[in-house]
Amino acid sequence: MTRTPMTLRGAERLRAELKQLKSEARPNVIKAIAEARAHGDLSENAEYHAAREQQSFIEGRINQIESRLSNAEVIDVTKLTANGRVVFGSTLELEAQDGGAKVVYQLVGDDEADIKQGLLSVSSPIARALVGKSEGDIVDVTTPGGTRSYEIVSVRYV
Repeated sequence: MTRTPMTLRGAERLRAELKQLKSEARPNVIKAIAEARAHGDLSENAEYHAAREQQSFIEGRINQIESRLSNAEVIDVTKLTANGRVVFGSTLELEAQDGGAKVVYQLVGDDEADIKQGLLSVSSPIARALVGKSEGDIVDVTTPGGTRSYEIVSVRYV
C-alpha cells in the first residue's frame, strides 16, 4: 500500500480526534447502550437503536483514523529546504493576474484539505499546476470556470 503524505499538524489533529473518540465518545456510547438495555424490550427501544447506530459510527471513524495514520508519511514542513520551490506542505501566496485578490494556501494531504481554511489538497488541479514552480513564476491553472493565471508571490515552509 502506498504512503499518503500528511503534515505534522494534520497527523496531530487526527491523533487528538482518535484520543477523544477512544477516551470519551466510546465509553459514553457504551454507557448509553447499557442504560437503554435496562429499559426492557430492545426491539421497540429507539434509544437502544440510536445508541447502537452511534456506536457503529464511532467504531468506523476510529478504524478510519487508525488506517489513515498507519498509512501516513508525516512530513515536518518546517524542516523542508526546497529553496523557494512549491512542494508538499509549503504555504503559498498567489495573486490572480486578472486583477483579483491575493490568496494564501498551504498544500496538504487529501485528508487535511479544507479550502475555507486555506488548506489545499496536493492532488487538486491547482496544486498539481503549482508544484515544482518557484516564487515569481506565473502559472496557468485550468479550472472548471476556465483557465486562470496566478503569480506565485511567496513560498514559505511553516
